[in-house]
Amino acid sequence: MDDPTLVKFPLPLLTALLFCVIAVLLWRLKLGVRRSTAIFSALAAFCAVEALLVALRFGYAIEILTPVQRLLPLLLGPLMYLGFAALTVGAPTLRRMMACHLAAPIIVLALFRLFLENLRPLDWVISASYLFYGTALLLLWRKGPDVLTYARLDVTRSLSKWMLRGVGLLAFALVLDTAIAFDFALNQGAHAAALISYGTVPLIALLLAVLVTLPSILSEPGRKAAVISKADETDSETLGRLNDLMRNDQLFLDPNLTVQRLARRLHLPARNISAAVNRAKGMNVSQYVNTFRLAYAADLLVDEHDSVANIAQRSGFLSRSNFYREFQRVYDQSPTEYRSNGSPANGQPASR
Repeated sequence: MDDPTLVKFPLPLLTALLFCVIAVLLWRLKLGVRRSTAIFSALAAFCAVEALLVALRFGYAIEILTPVQRLLPLLLGPLMYLGFAALTVGAPTLRRMMACHLAAPIIVLALFRLFLENLRPLDWVISASYLFYGTALLLLWRKGPDVLTYARLDVTRSLSKWMLRGVGLLAFALVLDTAIAFDFALNQGAHAAALISYGTVPLIALLLAVLVTLPSILSEPGRKAAVISKADETDSETLGRLNDLMRNDQLFLDPNLTVQRLARRLHLPARNISAAVNRAKGMNVSQYVNTFRLAYAADLLVDEHDSVANIAQRSGFLSRSNFYREFQRVYDQSPTEYRSNGSPANGQPASR
C-alpha cells in the first residue's frame, strides 16, 4: 500500500482493544434493566470487531472478511439507539423494535449482494444510517431525562448526557465515513488508509476519556432540578400517595428502584410522578428518593454499630462515594461525624 501508517502503527488494533475493555465495563453497569447494558456491551463488542477488520483490510490487505466489515457499520446506529430506547420502553416493545432495526441492515446487505456486483454504493447507505439514527437519538434526548423511565433514578441525568455524546459519535462517524466514500468514488480509495489513521486518533482519545469518566459520571447524583411551576392539588395528592408508598413499603431500600416501578405501584404515568416531585419539592425523583435513604441511614448510624459502608448499602445506595457526597450535602457533615455527634449539624430531623 502507498500509505504504511496502519502497518507501522496499527491504530485500529489499539481501538479494538479499547472497545473490548469498554464492552466489559458496560456489561458490569447497573442502569436499571439488564437489556440496556447488554445492548451497549454488544455495541462496543461490534465496534471492536469492526476496528479489527479495518486493520486487517487496510493495514494488511486481507480482503476475505470485507463483506463482514462492510456490514458492521450498519449496526452502529441501530445498537446505539436501541441501547437508550431499552430504558424508555418495556421488554415486549423493545423486542419488536430490535426485530425491525436489526433486521434492516441484514436485508440491505442481502439486496446489495443479490442485485449489485459492486458494494461501493453501500458506503452511502452507511452514511445515511448514521444521519438517521443520530437524528432519532437527538429527538429522544430532547425529551429529557424523565423519558428514561426504566433507568435507575440516580443515573437518568447522566444517561441523558451520554445520549448527547452518542449523537456526537454518530456525527463523527458520518463525517469520517463520508470522506472515505468520496475518496473511493474519486480516487479508488488511494487515501483511505490515511483517512482512517487520522480519524482513529481522535477516536482513541475519546475512548480513553470514556474509560476514565464513565464510572464516575454514571455515579454522579443528579443536580437540583429547577422548579417548573407552582404545584397544584393534583401534584400534592400525587406526592402524598408517593410519600405513603415510600414510608410504608420502604421502596427506597431497593438500589435499582426506577420511576417506572413507582408509576406501576401508583397506577400513574411516570412523567406525572416526575413532574409532581419537581413542582412540589423542587428536586428530581432521584434526589427525592435519596432523602428517604439518607434519613434511614442517619438513624442506623446512631442506633447501630454497623460499618458506614454497610449502612450505605442497606439504605439503598449502590455507590459509597455517592452516599458520602449526598450525606455531606444534606447534613453538612460526614457520616462518621454524624455518628459521633448523634444529630445533624444543620438541625434537620433524621427520623424514618
